Amino acid sequence: MNLKTTQLTIYDRCMRGDRLAQMELYDTYAAAMYNVSLRIIRDTAAAEDIMQESMITALDKLATWNQTATFGAWLKRIVINNSITALRKKGRLDLQSYDAHESHLNTVLDDDDAADLEVEEMTMKKVLAAMDTLNERYKNILNLHLIEGLDHEEISEHLGITNGMCRTTISRAKEQLRIKLTT
Repeated sequence: MNLKTTQLTIYDRCMRGDRLAQMELYDTYAAAMYNVSLRIIRDTAAAEDIMQESMITALDKLATWNQTATFGAWLKRIVINNSITALRKKGRLDLQSYDAHESHLNTVLDDDDAADLEVEEMTMKKVLAAMDTLNERYKNILNLHLIEGLDHEEISEHLGITNGMCRTTISRAKEQLRIKLTT
């Protein structure tokens, strides 16, 4: 049984109102979706609320999942939208530093990766430190693009800006990041 078949089986059970299947989905995705929200919202309690609200929304709207993307990708989109909406309501749009998540990232790596990790960790810390010195607009858009892996169209949609403005802002943000990294 492959991942897609497993997801569809859980999906079907959730559609029938199976609480155990819903809890299985929650357990599978809660930690990752919490981290996505926390990086955006920068508030642990709010990130937990957003994650839980997003899970409820996903379960309520499960019939709208078109299944061309994985459930996790669809859920992540809901979490990002809810997180950005929460930031807009607060009147700020700044994103989380990743230092708080370093231990979680280290647990996913094998012992064989230890040597590479030291170099990558130093590089990652340097990049993240440089990102923290950028203005909030650049920091936000680089986080969505480089860390969350959203493309220009998705970022444009999330932030309510044109695709051209998104591309320009990402390009300028990357240039500012390059300057910070070389000085």
